[in-house]
Amino acid sequence: MKTLLNLLWLIFSGLWMALGYVLAGLVCCVLIITIPWGLACFRIAAYALWPFGRTVVQRPDAGAASGAGNVVWLVFAGIWLTLGHITMGVALCVTLIGIPFGLAHFKMVPVSLMPLGREIVTTGAPGAYPGYRW
Repeated sequence: MKTLLNLLWLIFSGLWMALGYVLAGLVCCVLIITIPWGLACFRIAAYALWPFGRTVVQRPDAGAASGAGNVVWLVFAGIWLTLGHITMGVALCVTLIGIPFGLAHFKMVPVSLMPLGREIVTTGAPGAYPGYRW
């Protein structure tokens, strides 16, 4: 079922969201100081392509630098990406068939607000804990 949902998501919403994150990542990688945000955008783009069966967890080793970076991200990009996810989530939840996809957009709101210090993990995997890398 996850594969079917991911394929439908890829066609109707995921590809466009992933392209947006890749574009943001490329813009961030132009300047050396914003490369960490660019790398976070690329991780989120992969998550936006195939979200069902994965989730985002807080990294236990994230420190004050991640928090400060998230504040900068929030001001310049996080608000706009979050508004996009919320808008798409509400629009998809209007129809009965679109509810799982709308919920997937709502699931991406925390990582679009504050991507640094978070990690994307596989749900249901034996090692699905904050130290497990996808």
